[in-house]
This record gives sequence, C-alpha cells and structure tokens, in this order.
Amino acid sequence: MKARTLKKDKVNIITMGCSKNLVDSEVLLTQLKGNGIDANHESNSTDNNIIIINTCGFIDNAKQESIDTILQYVDAKERGIVDKVYVTGCLSQRYKDDLEKEIPQVDAYFGTRDLPALLKKFKADYKHELVGERLLTHNAHYAYMKISEGCDRPCSFCAIPLMRGGHVSRSIEDLVKEAEHKAANGTKELLLIAQDSTYYGLDLYKKRRLADLMRALSDVNGIEWVRLHYAFPTGFPMDVIEVMKERSNICNYLDIPLQHGSTDVLKAMRRGTTREKQEELIHSIRDLIPEIAIRTTLITGHPGEGEKEFEEMVDFVERMKFERLGVFTYSHEENTHAHTMEDSTPEEVKQERANHLMEIQEQISYELNQEKIGKTFKVLIDKKENGYFVGRTEYDSVEVDNEVLIDASKHYCRIGDFVEATVTDATEFDLYADVK
Repeated sequence: MKARTLKKDKVNIITMGCSKNLVDSEVLLTQLKGNGIDANHESNSTDNNIIIINTCGFIDNAKQESIDTILQYVDAKERGIVDKVYVTGCLSQRYKDDLEKEIPQVDAYFGTRDLPALLKKFKADYKHELVGERLLTHNAHYAYMKISEGCDRPCSFCAIPLMRGGHVSRSIEDLVKEAEHKAANGTKELLLIAQDSTYYGLDLYKKRRLADLMRALSDVNGIEWVRLHYAFPTGFPMDVIEVMKERSNICNYLDIPLQHGSTDVLKAMRRGTTREKQEELIHSIRDLIPEIAIRTTLITGHPGEGEKEFEEMVDFVERMKFERLGVFTYSHEENTHAHTMEDSTPEEVKQERANHLMEIQEQISYELNQEKIGKTFKVLIDKKENGYFVGRTEYDSVEVDNEVLIDASKHYCRIGDFVEATVTDATEFDLYADVK
C-alpha cells in the first residue's frame, strides 16, 4: 500500500498599513519560525498554503484595501490555491463581529493583542526567549522599534485607542536588549515608533522617560542613528531635544504630528493645545537645534474647518516652513468623538485643500533643498534603483522623506553603508550627490 505524502504547511504573512503593523508582522514571523514553522513575509512563492493578513483599520482607504486583500485570498481559498486564511490586526480588532458575518470563509479572526491565540492555530507557543530577537522583513541596516503600544489621548478623529487599546510602555531594559540584538545583526539605525512616543514611561515609571530611553539606546555599540517618530505636541518633554543635542548619534529629526493650524479646529480635535502653543513649541525646538528637520502631518476637512480655519492652516504652513510635511483628508470614523459632528466638507474640497497645502510645501522644500547644494552630508545607502544608489541623510526617514540619489555609473556604494556625499543638485524632494 502506497504511503500518503503530507504536504508541509508554508505560511505567508501579508502586512497592510503602517510601520507599527510591520513590527507586529515581524514579531509573528519570528515566533512562527522559532516554533519550527515555515513562514515568510509577502512571499511571491506559489506554494504558500496558509495566509495571514495583518490588516489596517485606520481610515476608509486603508480599510478598503485590507478588505480587498481578504477577499482576494478568500477567493484563492475557494479555488483551492490556499488551504487557510487567517486575519489579524486593526481591522479585525475593530470590526471582528461584522467581518465574521460578511466574510465567513476566513478561518479565524484575531485582534491586535491576540498573538498567543493565533499561534495556537499552528500548535505553537509564544516563546518569551525570542523577545527582542525580531526577524526583519527588509534590509537589516535599519529597524523600526516599537517602544509602546496603544494610546490614552482623546483625539476626536482617531480610532487607534479602539483598535490598539490604552498606552502600554515597553521597559527600557527590554528595548536595550532588542537594540543590542539588532546591532549584532547589522542594524545601524533605529526608528522609534509608537502611537504616542512622548507618553513613553508614564505607565511604567510614573514619569515621562523618553529622553532616558533615547540616551540608553544611543549607548548601544553599533547603533549610529536613533530617529524619533510620532511625538505628541501637548506636554512635549523638552529634555528629549536636550538629549538630541548632546548625542551625535541621535538624529536631528523630529516627527511631531500637529494635525492643524487653527486653534478652533484643534479644540474640536481635542488636541489639548492651540496654534500659538504649537508655534511656540516649534520655535523653542529650533532655538535649541537650528538645523533640526521637523516632520509633521496635517488633516484637512475635519468638522469645524471652514474657509477661515483652512486659511489659518495655510498661514501656519507658510510661517512655520516645516522641513517635511504630509497632509491627509479627514475620514469620518464611527465610534470616534468627531463622528458625532457633521462631516459637512465634500471629499473633493478636502482633497483640493490637501493639494493646496502640498503645493505650498513643495516650494518650501525646494527652497530648503537648494540651500543644501555644495554641502556634504553623511548618507545611509538604502537601495539601488533605476541606475542610482538611493540613500538618506539624518534629516530623512525611510520612505516618507527626501532621498539622496548617487549616480551608480560614476560611484559605487554598498547598501547598508554610510558614505560622505556632496550635494550637486536638488529638486523639491530629491538631492543629487557625488560621493567623496
């Protein structure tokens, strides 16, 4: 009698949304592999028979993209291409009951903090000894580091607390251990991320300790850049800027989402601040580190934003001259405070306003980049693309900011290495450079 051959399971993890989700997928990948399970991240292989989709539920476009991806793999399951489809992340945390009714072909839905339950589907255990030993899904020279989970802020437009829960900091000891492991495996840049990084430590240590954490991470041998993202402006701890100034391997870079430039809209957003306080904070930061690159994000079309309030935001952008800016249109999210307000601005008007702000920002960015011509910067090489080696200065984060383009026909660079590059030309969002 011929023995039946059992095909070994192969798992493919698909990640939607932000860098925080990517970290969660990397943790899941590490746990699966640590349990001896054949798992990959966004593999193009055709022999993956189990799919895990890590969803995003932040705004309408992201939710639709996640749903479309679920439907794509459910269809593949029904056609016999894959055996099982599991869904995790923010969308399934927020809409699990609805999803189970609407897409019952999914084998199981999990929330954002259900990793042990998901692992049980593979007869796997959560291995605490793997904490800090995260497998990266990209080049090892940079790594996102999630310093906390969840958020306690009451922002009117934001559904993150509904999906991620309250703020929970990771300990400085655990984060240093993770940084040491990353550095030993070739990581040179740590990108600190959280829903609210300035709140770091309040729950664990009864006081804000972001500056202490940054100091401890900058002491890790092999870490050449520490970069700070998602700093909430209200109650911003200025000792963070002091540490940034004193430590050469902490990037002169701050990602601080301000969301609006009108005090009335900031009040409607429940941000706990005013335009004047935001301007004062930016001036204080620039007084301490004049060369700092400040990235912010703004939202157009929030309830309460009329033409007057939008013009105030235009003036705010023109006055502040942010080095980096992203603009989003307001998304009317159920179960948020803003959902009780009337979403009266048409979508096309929201988009027109966003486009107008980005046109202003393009000119600001162009003028700031023109000032860099002839100057030399330390550049970290990320990739080779379209005949150029592509890198970043300390003033630029991965994927969202300016890039430095080095002609590969004239210069050779190794991906993951730092080079000294002199800027020869500049556009709104790119710098062209020669290597010394």
